[in-house]
Amino acid sequence: MTSLLSPSTRRGSRERTDADVRRDLSTRRPLVPTATLGGALAAGGPLLFALAVAVVGWFLTDGGGEGSPGGSLRVGSLFWLAAHGSGVTAEGVRLTAVPLGLTLLCAWSAWRVGHRVGEAVSGHGPDADRIADGERDWTVPLTALLFTVGYVVVAVVVGAMAATPSTQPGTARVVFFSVLVAGGAGLPAIARGSGRAAIWVPTLSSSIRAGATTARRILLVWFALSTLVLLVAFALDFSTAANVVEQLHADAGDTALMTLLTLLVLPNALLFTGSYLLGPGFAVGSGTVVSPAQVVLGPLPMFPLLAALPDAGPTPGWAILVVGSPVLVAGAVAALAQRSGPVRWDQAALRGCGGGLVAGVALGAMTLFAGGAVGPGRMRDIGPSAFDVLLHSVTGFGVGGLLGALAMVGWQQRGDLLARIVPARFRRG
Repeated sequence: MTSLLSPSTRRGSRERTDADVRRDLSTRRPLVPTATLGGALAAGGPLLFALAVAVVGWFLTDGGGEGSPGGSLRVGSLFWLAAHGSGVTAEGVRLTAVPLGLTLLCAWSAWRVGHRVGEAVSGHGPDADRIADGERDWTVPLTALLFTVGYVVVAVVVGAMAATPSTQPGTARVVFFSVLVAGGAGLPAIARGSGRAAIWVPTLSSSIRAGATTARRILLVWFALSTLVLLVAFALDFSTAANVVEQLHADAGDTALMTLLTLLVLPNALLFTGSYLLGPGFAVGSGTVVSPAQVVLGPLPMFPLLAALPDAGPTPGWAILVVGSPVLVAGAVAALAQRSGPVRWDQAALRGCGGGLVAGVALGAMTLFAGGAVGPGRMRDIGPSAFDVLLHSVTGFGVGGLLGALAMVGWQQRGDLLARIVPARFRRG
């Protein structure tokens, strides 16, 4: 960022141009109102999307013949709150599942707005030379705190306005999720937009940066694999999904809303698929399990995406082989990460294994929010076990990352290894 340049660098010419003045003004916005308003705007964008979808859905389903616009707005607000873990009570049934697609949209909004806020306040605080000399810079922490406060205030207000004795959204969980979304996405976005990340990241050790990059790549490849498996499973039994839509007598409007709902829970389905590939599988109702070892199902809701589930009964022998996928994914990613240059064995082990462990912990944390209650009775137990996913992912990714990194180092140093193992007289022959 230009605003972080040292004073001597900025005084390269005697006279400042109009562009320099405008740049300084744009990067020295008032910090408190800019950060707080930015957090409110980050929350308001996805909220308006949820409200618009609810109103459109109200018109598509009954043409506005039943209910009222205020009722549809309340439904949209409750859906936005559900994306923040509030849960909702519908007809006496407690629903706690989180539509992670909408949650990701909220996180993306926090990132985008947070980046703009970081640019707007980048001129505050010490410049790059003073930061390099060790002077404390509270610009990013203070901005992120105010950004989060603005986001949380909007969430609390929406929760208070949408709550009724019959719906009972959980305010404490909304505040917790809001802090996770606004802080988890907003803080790094503000640091990057303000230019501080470019100063702080190089100060970290190369092993930490390499391990973080390995963890990120492992998760990206893992979700790509989960997406491929889910799409193939759904395509193989697409006729079942079509029959479900036909039995529901859904018209074009209902089909559009069902498609949108499917997209909003697609991240949940990807976490379910990943749990299946890891081995522990997941539940689609009390007393059920979907895993490579066994598939036990009961009556299922009429939801097209469930057509991707395997058939109940004994699983084919090759299905158990999918539990090796986390080791293969982490091993391949860690091996490719070492191609940039040879490193010592201990450094490679630390980067590969450490990146795998971080990826496993992150996947287990995300799985914690994948399931929940989606209906009465048996449907109160939906989703994978976060602890089992954590255990399998940490083990699989950690071992795979370690083996892959060491294998690449061994390949890069194969000449030296051969010289140590094979005597010189045999190599000459």
